[in-house]
Parts: sequence; structure tokens; C-alpha cells
Amino acid sequence: MKVRVIACGNPYMGNDGAGFAVMERLKGEHPGIDVVDGGLGGFGLIPLMEDCDRVVIVDASTGMGALGEVRIFREVPSSSLFPMSLHDFGIAETIAFAREIGISAEIVVVAIEGGEIEAFSQEMSPEVRAAIPEAVRMVLEEVKREED
Repeated sequence: MKVRVIACGNPYMGNDGAGFAVMERLKGEHPGIDVVDGGLGGFGLIPLMEDCDRVVIVDASTGMGALGEVRIFREVPSSSLFPMSLHDFGIAETIAFAREIGISAEIVVVAIEGGEIEAFSQEMSPEVRAAIPEAVRMVLEEVKREED
């Protein structure tokens, strides 16, 4: 089973760097995992999903709960949680488009609530920074999960 982790976000936009931080930790602690930088998301994620059986997308979200809360979505998440202003073409729209063009991979999203995203900052809030280990754990569970 080919499983790929795609980390999205911008490390120069404060809490939007949460996905990038998860990716860096996975690469450092679990070098055997297929984890790639999805950049700012959007259509650029489509080729990264091709030929995969499962894709785990990790990204910051807004408006889903308390700052630093980590959630997992097995269905397409609401586009309002991943605003297009952050990534030009949102995660929900990207997943819907992937389905339309025949990408059949199971797609799971691990989302870290980033609250208000601060521009031009490399500092994540203490709450989001503290959530990174939990997000890493959830991603690893999805990577190692047997087929349903």
C-alpha cells in the first residue's frame, strides 16, 4: 500500500506553518515515511496524490475549535475551515477536483487549528507549537493503519 503524507502551509505566516513543522518532525524522526512538502496547497497537490492508495494531508485550519486543537477528517472537510485566502485554492476544493479527475486514493486530513494567521512571522503560537506532537502522532496512526 502506497501512503504519502502531504504537508501544507507557509512557515512565514505564523500558525500556518503547522503543517510544515509536522513535516520537518516526521522527516527527522521517521525517515522511512513518504512525506512531501505540499507548499501552499491548491492544484499543486494533485500530482502528489497520483498513484497513492492513501494520502494524509496535514495543514492548519481556521474556525474549527480552540487554538491548537487537532482534528482528523475522513470526509472532505468544509472549505470554510481551510480558507482560500491562505492557499488560493482550498483543501476541500482540491480534494473535490482530485475525485473529479479520477484520483481514488483514500484522503485523510489532519488539521491543526491555527486561529488568526499572522503574516510575516516565523513564530507559531504556544498552543499550535504544543499541538505538533499530537498531529505527528495522528499522522503516524494514519500511515500505519491497515486497510479498512
